[in-house]
Formats: sequence, C-alpha cells, structure tokens
Amino acid sequence: MKSLNFALIATTVAFIGLSFTTKLSQDKKPWNAPDNYVKMKNPVASNPESLATGKTLWSKHCKSCHGTKGLGDGSKAAQLKTDPGDFSKADFQKQTDGALYYKTSEGRDDMPSFKKKIPDEDERWSLVNYMRTLKK
Repeated sequence: MKSLNFALIATTVAFIGLSFTTKLSQDKKPWNAPDNYVKMKNPVASNPESLATGKTLWSKHCKSCHGTKGLGDGSKAAQLKTDPGDFSKADFQKQTDGALYYKTSEGRDDMPSFKKKIPDEDERWSLVNYMRTLKK
C-alpha cells in the first residue's frame, strides 16, 4: 500500500512539474519578425512629440499587460497564458525597431494585433520610440 501511495504521489508531482515546464516553454517560444521588418528603419524621429504620442498609446493599449514601466507586471498580466516580457531587459531592447513594429502590428497568442486599434502607422512607430525609453 505504501508503494502504491508513493507511486501515486510521484506521478502527481511529475505531472505538475511537466505542466509547469510546458507553460514555461510556451512562454519562451521564439517570436522572430520576418527579415524585411527586421531591416526596416523607423521613419518617425524619436523626439518629444513622438514620445508623448507613444506614451499616450502605451497607457491606453499596453500598460494593462506590460505594466507602466514595461516590466510585464500590468494588472492583466497574471491572466495571460504567455509571459508579457520585460521590455527593460537587454534582450528586448536589442531587437530592431522594425521587429518591434512588426510584433506590435501583427500580435501573437495573447498579444493582439494593433493594426486596427492603432491604424496610423506613424503612431505605431511612435509607440516603438516610447518602448525604447523603458530600458534600465
């Protein structure tokens, strides 16, 4: 009986560990932008007007998941199936403007597409400019 209980407990622990590992691996699946976007240059200068526009858009559309400072700690972050990421980290900031523009425009999984929510391309580029201010 003891060995049966032990086997049941071990199986349960292994299942929980596998479920947790699967969630983590889903959170970290690569999200690569197409080369034509990676090479794209931001046509909007990073100036006070662009940053103000980006900050307003961030507050309206991004803050609830990504947090005020882009740390991935927004009010809706815990409800997401995927990790919203930490935009202040070097691995995020090393992405090109074009890659960030692509990801913002297209979305994936919990991340919605913002083509319709922010139809003005220059505004999406201004949002990219604002994301650059979130580094540590």
